[in-house]
Amino acid sequence: MKTLADLTARLQENHRRTEETPLFNPVFQLSLDLSRMLESGELTLSDCEAMIAELECSALGLRAERLSEMVSPVGETANTSALLEASQEEDFASFVDRWGSPQLHAVFTAHPTFLMTPDQSEAVAAAASGTGEIGTGCTSGERPTVTLAYEHERAMRAIAHAQGGRDIINATLLDHARTTWPDQWLEMKPLPFRFATWVGYDMDGRTDITWSNSIGFRLSEKAQRLSLYCEALEKVDPAHRLLGELRPAADYAAERAEDFTGDLSDPAALSVAANRLTAKDPRKLLSLKPMIDALEAEAAETGDGAHAVGLKTLAASMRADGLGMGWIHFRVNAKQLNNAIRRKLDPSGELDLSSKGAIVHIRKAIEQVKPHRSNFAALAIESSTAIRQFLAMAQILAHVDADAPIRMLIAECEEPATILAALYFAKLFGIEQKVDISPLFETESALEHGGRFVDALLSEEIYREYAKVRGRVAIQTGFSDAGRFVGQIPASLAIERLQGRLAEAMAAHGMTGVNALIFNTHGESMGRGAHPSSLEDRLNWPLSPWAKRRYARAGIIMEPEVSFQGGDGYMWFSTPELALATLTRIAVIRPAHTDKDAPRDVFYQRTDLSLDFYRAIRDHQHSHLESRTYSRAVTAFGLGLLNPTGSRVSRRQSDLNADREMSLRQIRAIPHNSILQQLGYPVNVIAGVGEAAEGNYEEVAQLLKDSERGRQLIRLVRASNALASVKTVAAHGELFNSAYWASRPYRGTESHLTAACEKLAEYLVKDDRVGVFRRLASRLRVDALKLHRLLDLIPDEDPASNREDKRRMIGVLQGLRLALLQYMFIRAVSVPVFSRANDVSRDDVLEMVFTLRVDEALAQLRRAYPTSFPQITDFQLDEPTDYPEGEDHGYDAIRRDFIDPIESAYGLSLRISTAIANIFGAHG
Repeated sequence: MKTLADLTARLQENHRRTEETPLFNPVFQLSLDLSRMLESGELTLSDCEAMIAELECSALGLRAERLSEMVSPVGETANTSALLEASQEEDFASFVDRWGSPQLHAVFTAHPTFLMTPDQSEAVAAAASGTGEIGTGCTSGERPTVTLAYEHERAMRAIAHAQGGRDIINATLLDHARTTWPDQWLEMKPLPFRFATWVGYDMDGRTDITWSNSIGFRLSEKAQRLSLYCEALEKVDPAHRLLGELRPAADYAAERAEDFTGDLSDPAALSVAANRLTAKDPRKLLSLKPMIDALEAEAAETGDGAHAVGLKTLAASMRADGLGMGWIHFRVNAKQLNNAIRRKLDPSGELDLSSKGAIVHIRKAIEQVKPHRSNFAALAIESSTAIRQFLAMAQILAHVDADAPIRMLIAECEEPATILAALYFAKLFGIEQKVDISPLFETESALEHGGRFVDALLSEEIYREYAKVRGRVAIQTGFSDAGRFVGQIPASLAIERLQGRLAEAMAAHGMTGVNALIFNTHGESMGRGAHPSSLEDRLNWPLSPWAKRRYARAGIIMEPEVSFQGGDGYMWFSTPELALATLTRIAVIRPAHTDKDAPRDVFYQRTDLSLDFYRAIRDHQHSHLESRTYSRAVTAFGLGLLNPTGSRVSRRQSDLNADREMSLRQIRAIPHNSILQQLGYPVNVIAGVGEAAEGNYEEVAQLLKDSERGRQLIRLVRASNALASVKTVAAHGELFNSAYWASRPYRGTESHLTAACEKLAEYLVKDDRVGVFRRLASRLRVDALKLHRLLDLIPDEDPASNREDKRRMIGVLQGLRLALLQYMFIRAVSVPVFSRANDVSRDDVLEMVFTLRVDEALAQLRRAYPTSFPQITDFQLDEPTDYPEGEDHGYDAIRRDFIDPIESAYGLSLRISTAIANIFGAHG
């Protein structure tokens, strides 16, 4: 049983045995078979690695296939044709109206989602583009340390590809307009997409990003964008006079970016960097407006149509991006802002920000505030994170890009007073006309009270006047924490209701002349970026047609914005070809457009059913969240099932004892989702849907069948359920079953393991994890029976042809990993008790291994069993010695037989985790 075909056949044979005994676990039995082969020497880790590499390639192939299906066709000619086919407006005014404002704002964010290595990403991109195949060579590539600089570089690479794709779209639209409306086309200023990023500017939940990092990143982005403008203009006219301004400006920005890469903690060093940036310099460019006007004027004067299209395409890029790779989003936590406003206005700490009195107090402060000048020294000495962000924004607007507005995202924002606090600081530093303040609604409390929040905020005249100047009301809705604490389906429906309430509030307060910018940061579905059915579904899930119609009927222009996050989100833009295809598909879908006269969806009419359905799922998900069983199961392995995939830490620090009581709130939303995938069941997608229909299956099924929104919900549930396995969840618990280890050598079949199994059995007698996983599996099984009863009543719109292949792949991967974990457990417990560093506790090391804190365990073992020591020959002493007598005091055998094999097995288990995540289509 050394080939994948053998393993797959054995797994299928095991599944057939469940007909005889329902409690039989096929996955765990496969792991036992493999474990016995490993321990007997019949199977080696090298054999396992070969099979894992083959499975990795298959998983990467599935990912490439899914990406290709989402964005096809990929070729430029096919996409140009698709774009023109979708651009059949009858008159020029309609054409300009459609393409003159963004169909979508795309934000390139980060977080721990860099699942694949660069080699794997390139292989998937090439396969999805039809320019290459996935071979085993890409599976052994180096996994780089994911630093903030790495994340920023990858974000800029993706944005550059997106900009190139947008240029092709703009040129196609302009050329179409030129030939169709030759007397009017020069009036067109296309802006189908706008790009932004928060990589390097997101301070929520992290302290490792300094203000100088943010300034340095913004300057480097400026240098990169100016260089790209130069390249574009050179293609139009290699001797164009504006190149004489753009090239020196690019060089100047690059020099200033270099100034901000060093250590600026020394006031003298900061003074030099700041003075260089703030000094007058003929190369210093702060606005592109004169250049845009010059390019437009030249396009109108030239008689060469192709030349004019090239000039206007460049002008469109400048108009969209400004002096950067895109707009930027700073992000802070509401607590940081609340602390800052208290420090400024209420040093005694008596101000209750949830009170009406607080709003009155802050409102008066905003009315009376006088703008303050600021410089880099003020920025350097400021201790408040929130105020520091406003100071950084002021310096960027003054010395980097005076035109592009900046978003201020406020996480966990639950009080309107927090928004007014942000407005106060924006006015304090004179930047309120260039900053869009945007609350994030993501927690259960924020979603529940969000309607009252937006109504209270819009009732404040001072906020309404600010929004009118900016031309938009901006909010952010997030699915990460909402999906973790409320469940993915209830989160989507709660966010949808909040979006509708914003439309109502804007209409009620006379704000119909102001745009509504809704930033949906995704994180929904089976994992980050893994919406299963189509790109249109991915866009409609966080911003439904029902929500969009609320704005259309109120006469409010809506600006949809979505995130493409990290290594997974960037896959859509990993090559110029994929970027063009992605943007073309989005342009054809028209996410900013809706038909306000479309028939009403029955899901929103039958609220007697749909609200009960929503509440029942939410309550079921909440019961999991509050359950000690669920929390213990999800945290049973800590984060050891996952590769490090981001520069932001995935959990807060804790000691060994705290692992047993680790709260789900200690694990961030993305790794929480990924752990569910690795354990075999996307609980926060599936659980509760079956129970919510209990007692009313036929009527609920009919509602979901007759509703487009209902069918979309079911598509996600089916896709998740197709990859889920309750048996796999239960199998993980059996690793900690004392009776299993005590029984394994019972009949003498593995007598060489008797000592190790006895020690494991004795140690695990007190362990609670086997019971935890069994209880969780039982609960999931009961709910799954109800879910299957509901799904049987709803036609499957898009049955997956390779569903069983995927399930078998996951089953084999899980069996291999469980075998590797057993291999690690046996070796960990077999390490000799005594060592030179006798302060190392055996129980500490074992618990580290059991919670997959393997790197820490190995570090302790290597310290306990060193393999190199000072030698007598290292010393040149005059006095002779007869001791030692040449014996070797190293522990090479222990390293060889125990420590190194544990390390190798763990490395293979992490590769399995990546393969499983790729089959799901995301990480997190």
